[in-house]
Amino acid sequence: MQPADPPRKTEQDPSDHRVPSGTRGRADQQAGGRLAFAAVVVANVALAFGPVLVRAADTGPVASAFWRLTLAAPVLVVLARIARRRAHAGPGAGAAGRMRGGTWALLGLAGIVFAGDLGAWHIGILHTTLANATLFGNCATLIFPLYGFLIARTWPTRMQGFALALAAAGGALLLGRSYQLDPRNLLGDMLSLLAGLFYTLYFVTMTRVRASVPPLSALALSTLASILPLLAFAGLLGERLVPGDWTPLIGLALISQVLGQGCMIYALGRLSPLVVGIALLIQPMVAGAIGWIAFGERLAPPDLVGVAMVAAALVLVRREPRVAPAAADANVGPEEPR
Repeated sequence: MQPADPPRKTEQDPSDHRVPSGTRGRADQQAGGRLAFAAVVVANVALAFGPVLVRAADTGPVASAFWRLTLAAPVLVVLARIARRRAHAGPGAGAAGRMRGGTWALLGLAGIVFAGDLGAWHIGILHTTLANATLFGNCATLIFPLYGFLIARTWPTRMQGFALALAAAGGALLLGRSYQLDPRNLLGDMLSLLAGLFYTLYFVTMTRVRASVPPLSALALSTLASILPLLAFAGLLGERLVPGDWTPLIGLALISQVLGQGCMIYALGRLSPLVVGIALLIQPMVAGAIGWIAFGERLAPPDLVGVAMVAAALVLVRREPRVAPAAADANVGPEEPR
């Protein structure tokens, strides 16, 4: 009689290092989430250094915006080409040469309004505190939902209405405090708000572009489209164009435009809106700390209350959808960050 076969092991052999596919998928997802969170933190810290680099530039403020995009454009074009090669024939990865005329027109409009955004914001940076310039310059995160309310007819929820009212109250408090402390700050605040309005229009335009163009390609093309309007704007203002020291401008291009926007684009769509909204609070806090340390721009308790109100509104409004469901179904990506 032959001996019976030994019982088959039910436990995993310690020598078998294979990981179940489900476990591997969860591990990859967790690693991707950690990387995306690190990217959004790096993005907001990098973008917060933009205003201090604008102040350090020895060109005019609009000229510094021109060089920010001009120096960053070659890097973005290369990154976009690399991303397109990796994507091959994936969804939305078509070559720019196959884009329709309407898409090119939208990219041209995006370039003009982004030039207006950067031009107004860079001038405003020189006439108000770094914290206010950063806060008001990013007010598009609160204004952009109005596009959905009025145009796309996605009416506000109670939470959205409360968030917008909270932001309006906080913004009014900051504007009033800014004027009381130094009336000259009001000009910078209003210019930063104007920049935020331009930024909102940029969001709306780029949302339509992103329906058919991948993120890095859209960013590279809109950057190229903004260069000539900024050059013309700087010329009309008679600003000094050629710097004596290139260091702040190179830093502005690499830190704000390439690193900041590049990391933000990576993080958007990979993190929940709530996480991204909370992470956005890093930017005005870092800018306020830089202004406090480098320029003595101290924040009084009422200023902190206004910042907290706007910051809370940012978190609340980003918990709700920002675009119409029909647009989301059309593969519309998240907005481009400054």
